[in-house]
Amino acid sequence: MKAVVLLSGGLDSTVCMAAAAAAGCELFPISFDYQQRHSRELASARRVAEYYGVKRHLVISTNMDAIGGSALTDAAIAVPEGDAGRHDIPATYVPARNLIFLSYALGYAEVSGADRIYIGVNALDYSGYPDCRPEFVRLFQQLADYSTKAAVQDGRRIKVETPLIDLAKKDIVLLGAKLGAPLHLTTSCYAGGEEACGKCDSCVLRLKGFGEAGMQDPIPYAKRP
Repeated sequence: MKAVVLLSGGLDSTVCMAAAAAAGCELFPISFDYQQRHSRELASARRVAEYYGVKRHLVISTNMDAIGGSALTDAAIAVPEGDAGRHDIPATYVPARNLIFLSYALGYAEVSGADRIYIGVNALDYSGYPDCRPEFVRLFQQLADYSTKAAVQDGRRIKVETPLIDLAKKDIVLLGAKLGAPLHLTTSCYAGGEEACGKCDSCVLRLKGFGEAGMQDPIPYAKRP
């Protein structure tokens, strides 16, 4: 069984990749250079792909900076400090990012003969992004079932798998440890420095997950709250 895996180089996508490997899938990771403000996550994605010995790691270039509107692509928008209790959608939301990424992944799955797409979206301990919710994945699946030659002509359904969707960050960390995911190779920080900042939303949620799991996060931090 072949699976296209959306691999950002972060904690969730790496554990998602480990879940696909544990399910016996041949891995076809896909990552994106979308003109994000730093390239550190792409370097992490490459290291994770190498760790799993994949035959090909596809990196797609697409300019989401031209759209703007996100602290992750627009230098004029500051990356906010983390707030685990926030309920509004933060400035780090990248407009329609997962919709765009999943569309690329669907095309890659069709061409590569994969019948699975793995994406590490999470609807519990996350930053409030609308494209991480079960409703979004369900509706994209409906669209995928009607938008490829594989499905319409060949009867080959490409299923979107979301093994982390209902897991708290603590449980994602524990699952990663159980599956032997290379958590030490990942990065989650929105600041993109040599050391994780320990202050942005992503760092706060990640550290919270490791702390609740009773584990030490193996990556370096400039500041550990």
